[in-house]
Amino acid sequence: MRGPPALTSRAAGWFRRLLQKPKQSSIHTSSSSHSMTSHSLASSPSSFSSSSSSSAWSSSSSSSTSTARPGRPAPVDISSSSSARWAKSYDVCICHSEVDLEFVEELVSYLESQPQSLRCFLQLRDSVAGSAVVTELCEAVQNSHCWVMLITPSFLQDPWCRYQMHQALAEAPMANGRTIPVLKDIDRKDYPRELRNLYYIYTALKENSFRQIRDTVLRYLEELCRNSTSGME
Repeated sequence: MRGPPALTSRAAGWFRRLLQKPKQSSIHTSSSSHSMTSHSLASSPSSFSSSSSSSAWSSSSSSSTSTARPGRPAPVDISSSSSARWAKSYDVCICHSEVDLEFVEELVSYLESQPQSLRCFLQLRDSVAGSAVVTELCEAVQNSHCWVMLITPSFLQDPWCRYQMHQALAEAPMANGRTIPVLKDIDRKDYPRELRNLYYIYTALKENSFRQIRDTVLRYLEELCRNSTSGME
C-alpha cells in the first residue's frame, strides 16, 4: 500500500540526502588527503631545493674560494735584457774559507750550470791580481745580489771571512733571501750570533743543500725583477 505522495516525496528526499552525505565526506576526506599529499610533496621539493641550494652554495663557495685564493705569482724572466738582475755584476758572492775550497768549487759549478746561468763570485778565481783584499771583498759584496756564507770551523776562525760576513750584514741587515748562511761540519750552538735572525741551510746532504741554495737565490732574483717591473708600471 502506497503512502500519500507528499510523504513519499519527503522520504525520497531524505533518503537522497542520506546517500549524498557519505559522498561529501568521502570527497572531503579525499580532498583533505590530496591537500596533505600536495603539502607533503611541496615540502619535499623544498627540502630538495634546500639541499640543492646548499650543495650549489658549497660548490659556488668552493669555486669562489678557489678563485679568490691568491695563486702563485706570475713567472718572471730574470734573463731578460731589461731585468733588474743585471744592475749588479754577480748573482751570488760565495764567502768561504780557503780550507773549504773544494766544496765551494762544486757549489759554484752547480750554480753556474743551471739554465739561468747564475753568476758567482769566487775570490780565488775572480779577484784581480794585486788588488787589496779589503777592497776586493767589499766590492764583491756590493756587486752581488746574494751572499752565500759557508759557515764551517775554518770560516769561524778566519778573520777575513768574518769581515766579509759583517760587510754583507751592513749592506742589507735583516735581509732574508740575500744573506744565505750554509752550515757545514759545525754544531748549531756555534752558529754565529750575528746571523741568528736569518734562516740557514744545513748541508746534511750535499745535493739537497745545493738545490736549496739555488732555489733561494732564484726566488730572490725573481722577486727583485717582479718588484722592479711593477714599480715601472
